[in-house]
Amino acid sequence: MDSPVWSRRGFLGMGVGVLGAAGLAACGDDGSAPKAQVADVPKELVDAAAALKGSAMGLLSQKLYSTAANDALDASVKKFAEATGTTIENSLVQADAGDVVAKIDAEVKGGVARDLAFMTDSRFVAQFHALGDLEDVTDIVTALTAKYGEPCAEAKNFCVFDGKWFAIPYHFIGIGSFLRKDWMTEKGITPKDVYTWEELRDLCLAISDPGKRRFGWGMTVNRSGDGNGMIEALINSYGGAIASNDGRKVTFDTPETVQAVTFLGDIYTNPKYKSMLPPGVDSWTDTSNNENWLAGVLGYTRNSFSVYADSKTKKNPVYGNTHVFSDCIGPATDKSLLLGQSQGFVVFKGAKNAALAKLLAQYLITAPALVGVAKEAPGLAMPAWAKVWDADPFFASGDPAFPMLRNMSQQPLPLPTKNGLSFPQKASAGQQAVVAAYVLTDMMQQVVQGAAPAQAVKDAHAKMVQIFTQQGLPQ
Repeated sequence: MDSPVWSRRGFLGMGVGVLGAAGLAACGDDGSAPKAQVADVPKELVDAAAALKGSAMGLLSQKLYSTAANDALDASVKKFAEATGTTIENSLVQADAGDVVAKIDAEVKGGVARDLAFMTDSRFVAQFHALGDLEDVTDIVTALTAKYGEPCAEAKNFCVFDGKWFAIPYHFIGIGSFLRKDWMTEKGITPKDVYTWEELRDLCLAISDPGKRRFGWGMTVNRSGDGNGMIEALINSYGGAIASNDGRKVTFDTPETVQAVTFLGDIYTNPKYKSMLPPGVDSWTDTSNNENWLAGVLGYTRNSFSVYADSKTKKNPVYGNTHVFSDCIGPATDKSLLLGQSQGFVVFKGAKNAALAKLLAQYLITAPALVGVAKEAPGLAMPAWAKVWDADPFFASGDPAFPMLRNMSQQPLPLPTKNGLSFPQKASAGQQAVVAAYVLTDMMQQVVQGAAPAQAVKDAHAKMVQIFTQQGLPQ
């Protein structure tokens, strides 16, 4: 068995509460531990932790799609614990369990939360901040900025409230669109870097061939994080949005939103497009498009870089036939609104070992600690800090897609639409709660089942008003 300074717990998602996660001790001789060399912990962090030797803390890690990437993170945590003579328990949490915010909030209020967690900033940080669950970490971000340069651009929107940082950027999450370039070549279609949604729809139809198990349109509007992301991105590109730019007022029911929903609904209901829809797409869950893309039956999907990373690390032939592009544009946009996301470390209120938690975060953001995770999840776990991009050659040249991701992470923000919206909008607990409640996917399911798009949008708007009010943003 490993030294008792470290242990790991698996969190299984919907069926098990965060508090009830079952323990799983890591063994060094069962083949499960990563074999890669883990970088030493910098002396200044070891020295800073000297007074904390013998203490313990809990870390809550958002589960990555790659098991090997989770293991690489575990190895870095273990290295830090051994170097500092501390006990760190690392627990995995499945972020797409819809009640994860409520469960963690209950732990914080009950005084039994982990000390540190990393969560996707644009999905969770505003909700936790609105609940009063987070400690101010401006001092740490200021110190890291002095050492590692600017953090990724979108984090400055989703982690900052009233001029103070409430999350420490950890790693940038690439999000992209993926097309089968070999299928396109067979049809005489040259890949482009920018498509309108209409062009993409027509391309997906052109490359489909159900007889060869080739289905062009690899996206669902069933309840899923990927469904949410695609629907919201499309609506934004048409000039619609859940809320106003300040994140406080629901503005969903507009002609632009109805136009976008009408377009998307047509893909799933018009017989013209039936041949490009994979069997069972209406009931897909979050992993379905990943699995079908990797099985080689999809012509297009939109996803975090988890699916791209998996095809590369597992030497799937799909990888060599993948055309990566940013995202589609719509009537209200001249360029993609794709921002990417980042994981942010949050220190929970009442943390029993906040000092150790902050030191661990400062180790895990560095290139030596991050590169092992990044190699197992290329494109999915990239640097969140400018100088970290330059600190290891893998981040610069490990994959042809990496320069696009660096540009995405450092692009000047906000990005405007032609009708006065700007993205990212101010971080909003209301908007994040609406997405978490699957209002967007439920709206599209209404349309697929025959509801008029205008009525489905109106009904969704009413639900959003209720959710914003519950989040302390009365309409």
